[in-house]
Amino acid sequence: MRFGVNYTPRVGWFHSWLDLDPVLVAEDMATIRAVGADHVRIFPLWPLLQPNRSLIRPAAVDDVLRVVDIAGQAGLTVTVDALQGHLSSFDFLPSWVTTWHSGNLFTDPSVVSGQAELVRNLARELSSRPHADGLSLGNEFIQFASRRHPQRSPLRGDQAEHWLTTLLEAARQEWPAGRFTHSFDDDLWFDDSHPFTPAHALLGDATTVHSWIFMQVGPRYGSGHPALTLFARYLVELARAWGGDRRPVWLQEVGAPVTHVPDADAPAFITDTIAHLTGLDGKPAAKNLEAITWWCSHDVSRDLADFPELEYSLGLIDSTGAIKPTGRAFRDAVDAVGESATARPESPEGLPQLVLPTADPAQRSKSGPNSDLFDQWQRMASQGPAPELRLP
Repeated sequence: MRFGVNYTPRVGWFHSWLDLDPVLVAEDMATIRAVGADHVRIFPLWPLLQPNRSLIRPAAVDDVLRVVDIAGQAGLTVTVDALQGHLSSFDFLPSWVTTWHSGNLFTDPSVVSGQAELVRNLARELSSRPHADGLSLGNEFIQFASRRHPQRSPLRGDQAEHWLTTLLEAARQEWPAGRFTHSFDDDLWFDDSHPFTPAHALLGDATTVHSWIFMQVGPRYGSGHPALTLFARYLVELARAWGGDRRPVWLQEVGAPVTHVPDADAPAFITDTIAHLTGLDGKPAAKNLEAITWWCSHDVSRDLADFPELEYSLGLIDSTGAIKPTGRAFRDAVDAVGESATARPESPEGLPQLVLPTADPAQRSKSGPNSDLFDQWQRMASQGPAPELRLP
């Protein structure tokens, strides 16, 4: 089991890519290592990397490599997200895909060719870095295909698959040994109308999971309910149901939003969430789960305006660089997992199983947090071993 964080720079947030300060990055990475992390996921901004379709800025790519090297010096490995894309309620798109130059982000041939060239460039440059693990195509980039997005890029399911395979193959061409994934929010699993479906989660080298209780679980059950700390485990089980018993699962994002987890309860939320995933709760650990990457490293500074309130307190480290109680809880959980690695409960034969109501993506909400299936699953997991989920 690996533990890491999604790196949110404490000074300037992701706008810090405009004028990267290696000293600040080194300080951040040292503190990240101090909370027990062994890897980070980093997010360079797409408009800075590729301000014109035919211009990939060498200086911006060099900044990405510099951050990877600094993280490596701190003892961390790195996954780089290529298309940002979307971060914490803000969209970052280059001018050549917006307004007068608007093009569908998934189906316009010129747009996709530009994206593929950026992915190839990053993969090629990162392939020589010993501390680089791989590339993720972007942070929840599929939000741009959601019906709720104000500037949606519509597409069909077959077009979604073509977009994913095009970019994943572009990365593989330049970095055969790299590890390539893509990330997505709840819509892929639970939105009946979304063109990206659970089958698309199986493209790439691992299935990623983003666990956010503010979407449906928190509003349904309320603060303090056991379902909140079990939701990440449910998503991991759902990913395994779709991917099979041999495909690795990466919990790429999980956090404690203040909207449903008060600050005083956040350390316990971290402890319990990790315990349910790793067997520290005395029950069988999640199969196939290879890594837990917390969102996020540092709080967003109050100097920055217009973020949703919850974004200002998600960090394990505050915006001055001090480790918070949540950071200490994370570190303690990492230590506990390491100490119990040889004594963790084995997954016995005959674990309880629940079968998904349907594998039809047009009815995937029947497996969502507002479904009878999830309610039954969380009650069973609260009382005994977490049930395994299976496709019908």
